[in-house]
Amino acid sequence: MCSREGMNLRRGMYFGIGDAHSVILTSVRPNAPYDDRFEDDGSTLIYEGHNEPRDAAFPNPGLFDEPSFSTSRVPTQNGKFYEVAQRYKQGRRPAERVRVYEKVQPGVWSYNGVFDLVDSWREQVGERSIYKFRLVSIGDEPASTETDHSSSHL
Repeated sequence: MCSREGMNLRRGMYFGIGDAHSVILTSVRPNAPYDDRFEDDGSTLIYEGHNEPRDAAFPNPGLFDEPSFSTSRVPTQNGKFYEVAQRYKQGRRPAERVRVYEKVQPGVWSYNGVFDLVDSWREQVGERSIYKFRLVSIGDEPASTETDHSSSHL
């Protein structure tokens, strides 16, 4: 387990932050606001994308489609992860390697291993469109990231 006391880590997607990997922080706890889930005895993660950031323009971001681009037309994390998964499916690149951490309790994250991002799609949920991502476990890698308490290794 990895505790990040004093840091405000939240469920999130972080594309290309390390040496040839990305990071996903997931929460499958009861009452979690996103519909993340593990399947196939934990070897497959279905991860839901992210809403617009909450601000004056979006006081209730859960009412809007999950964005592909920011208001300045820069790809969001949703857009980046979606694009690399689509390119993988088309045989145009290898699968993106993603380190997955699961929220155990506030401020405590459990390392779940390395997964390949193999699929992405959009789903209609009520009136809005959300992103879904399929990640498949490739097994473990050295545990150094589990006990390193610096955010630069996430």
